[in-house]
Amino acid sequence: MKVASYNIHKCRGPDGFSRPHRILEVLNEIDADVVALQEVDRRFGARTGLLDPAVIESETGLSLLGQSDIPDGHGWHGNALLVRGRPLHYRRTRVKLPGLEPRGAVIAEIDLGKGAFSVMATHFGLLRRSRMDQAQTILDAFHELKPMPTILLGDFNEWRRRRRSALEILEPVFGVAPVLCSFPAPLPLFPMDRILGWPAGSVTRSAVHDTPLARTASDHLPLVAEVNLNVELPAKRMAA
Repeated sequence: MKVASYNIHKCRGPDGFSRPHRILEVLNEIDADVVALQEVDRRFGARTGLLDPAVIESETGLSLLGQSDIPDGHGWHGNALLVRGRPLHYRRTRVKLPGLEPRGAVIAEIDLGKGAFSVMATHFGLLRRSRMDQAQTILDAFHELKPMPTILLGDFNEWRRRRRSALEILEPVFGVAPVLCSFPAPLPLFPMDRILGWPAGSVTRSAVHDTPLARTASDHLPLVAEVNLNVELPAKRMAA
């Protein structure tokens, strides 16, 4: 199964223009089965979604698993999920993350016909202290899930490693993610985005999707990874 994480920056590219069709074209380039999107809704006002779900489906084959309670909204604190086709099973949870900025995560139990798995899609804050608390909240939420292959992905706003990094909190469960620079899109220097998995070995072949189109569609480049849903689950998960 192919998964991707993509901060679409409200469909605004580095050129300053908002062009939703460019995001759809990048999604077609990626050709993933599951996509976590960040910044999918307007920041102010009605906070409606910036992509048309019907157009997404007709042009990419991906269905929007809506998270918003707002009419015509797509995400929960900007986080949304797209999947290829119609899930055989889908159950959603939303988690509000601590911090000075409004941040959240969407958690979904999904079966696309290849077995059930969980997706935890998130967008961490800009402040390091908030990111530390948000990582712990995500880890606590993970331990509430049924044991099944789990993908944690999104924009973690975190380029640091080890003691100063919120990623260190996640590493005992989700392991160390490859350092893949995805921001800023025209000249990627910082590894802001991550795709992590549990159990070990479930996420393979991670890469930045770096194409001329991706460099113009958003300020982030997408990350893509292959996921193996057949990895044997350990008898016991590590404690939070």
